[in-house]
This record gives sequence, structure tokens and C-alpha cells, in this order.
Amino acid sequence: MYTHYSNTEVKRSQNGRKTVRKVHIQHERGYKSISKYHKRKHVGTVRKTLKSAEIQLIRSGKFIPGLFSNCKTRSKKSKK
Repeated sequence: MYTHYSNTEVKRSQNGRKTVRKVHIQHERGYKSISKYHKRKHVGTVRKTLKSAEIQLIRSGKFIPGLFSNCKTRSKKSKK
């Protein structure tokens, strides 16, 4: 059985924005995170833990639609 898994996806758009999605699993714990950049500046990061069912699906190689749907970053204007 796998004891370590890591995957990173980088999505770049034409207007200077970049989104980095990461999944990291070590032993029986894991997390997912989204980092957003605008014009090479780091805007924000959201990090959430993975549920045990999600970890099992990732290890079996299944696609999970909406895995990052609960990871939303706020814009700098909306921070108080």
C-alpha cells in the first residue's frame, strides 16, 4: 500500500493569474490546498484536510469531481 502521494496542478491564464492545486497524502493523513497568484504576487491559500473516503478514492486512482469546490480564496478587497 502507498505511504506517500503528492500531486500538483498549475493552471495559468492570459491575464496574469495562476492557480496551483495540490494534494498531499502521507500515511493515513492528507490535505488539499489551492494557492492563487496575480501578477506573480501570492493572493491567498486555502488548505483543508482530506476525508478518509477521499484518500481511498485517490489511492485507487479514481477521479473525484468537485474535490476542490469547498476551497475558496477571498480577494484582498473583501478582507476585514
